[in-house]
Amino acid sequence: MLRVEGLQKSFDGFMAVSSADLRVGKGEIVAVIGPNGAGKTTLFRLITGEHLPDKGRVIFKDEEITGLPPHEICRKGIGISFQIVNIFQRMTVFDNVQVAVLAHQRKTGKLFSPARALAVEETEKILRNVGLIEKTRSVSGSLSHGDQKVLEIAIALGSNPDLLILDEPTAGMAREETSAAIDLIHRMTDELGLTILFCEHDMDLVFSIAGRIMVMHQGKSIIEASPDEVRSNKQVQEAYLGVS
Repeated sequence: MLRVEGLQKSFDGFMAVSSADLRVGKGEIVAVIGPNGAGKTTLFRLITGEHLPDKGRVIFKDEEITGLPPHEICRKGIGISFQIVNIFQRMTVFDNVQVAVLAHQRKTGKLFSPARALAVEETEKILRNVGLIEKTRSVSGSLSHGDQKVLEIAIALGSNPDLLILDEPTAGMAREETSAAIDLIHRMTDELGLTILFCEHDMDLVFSIAGRIMVMHQGKSIIEASPDEVRSNKQVQEAYLGVS
């Protein structure tokens, strides 16, 4: 579904991503890991069009999308939830997701009048899938941090993606919230048929749910393999796990 080939990106002479390669198959859960500053978030921003690469290609469903603007990439079927929560704090949970659904349907021009009655079923279905249906009318800013992270995933689902990218989906969550997030990721692949690409610092989570793992170090992808192969790789142990 997704191929990243030789991506490079520098900022004012600093090489954030120097040579990144990645493959994500349909229906997979693939993790990207690496030390702080390894280039993971920059890689995701290159895939989704937030940054333009200096070199390399991004291929999605056999179509090159390198350098396309984010809204076009979103419409082609890639959704993303970043590490820092980005929601409309003063709007209700329902309205946050409805905006995303209507944007995908290109109906946002009527948001504040007739459009309020549109996409109700689609919005409620997404909220039910992520476990927020009971908080439909809650003001989003009043939610716990964990629920706000889930709401952002729900907003991403509003664009009806085939591939969902999650940047540290459990960052700042309590243990129970993390467990619920893991269940949600599994449901999104098993029940909704989504493909998941994510990065995460919680190694227990990574090795428990990822089918394959790509490891980045100093902007480069150093291995892409099964969890067992990554765990036993000496280069990974030296670069990431701190084993000499």
